Amino acid sequence: MTMLSRVLGLVRDVVIANLLGASLAADVFLFAQKIPNFLRRLFAEGAFAQAFVPVLKDIQQNDTRAILHQFINRVAGTLAIILMIVAILGVVGSKGLVSTFGFGFIDQPDKFALANDLLKITFPYIFFISLAGFCGALLNSVQRFAVPAFAPVLLNVSIICSALFFAPGMDEPGRALAWAILIAGILQLAIHIPFLWREKLLPKPQWGWG
Repeated sequence: MTMLSRVLGLVRDVVIANLLGASLAADVFLFAQKIPNFLRRLFAEGAFAQAFVPVLKDIQQNDTRAILHQFINRVAGTLAIILMIVAILGVVGSKGLVSTFGFGFIDQPDKFALANDLLKITFPYIFFISLAGFCGALLNSVQRFAVPAFAPVLLNVSIICSALFFAPGMDEPGRALAWAILIAGILQLAIHIPFLWREKLLPKPQWGWG
């Protein structure tokens, strides 16, 4: 899966380069990916993952199935609400984010406006991809590694398809690529659901830790 992902990643980069070149749209699209990807690493691969996985394994080994389900449900619900708040704040505050992190964009109104538009599209990706990471951790905990390993491939496939079939017909091709990122996040979450259901690990989200 790693090799497939790397090959598709290379194809993705070539397709994007051919589509956007060294243009304003290329700079803006790269920026619109940067902040959601940073937050994805924080939530899905960083401190949360390091704290969640050991606790999950401990409960699986030492507690009842009912306690395990209660833990999974509460983590899923609490994480989803936190991520939803982060996503909403990112969309609402996109202009502030572009002003803060989009160095040089303020002096170029067209670039600033496009960056603001694309960030509003890509920012909710953090919600879906972080929940996909949570679902992947659940499957990994029961030795089901194939789906979590395959899921990242969907991002490259989504961007490649968008760049080849949708972006060329749009006035602003970067917007099609931004939508491809969001759609990929939804797909990466969705692909885990039937396998979690089969393993009887599909969460029923609840709020709270108590």
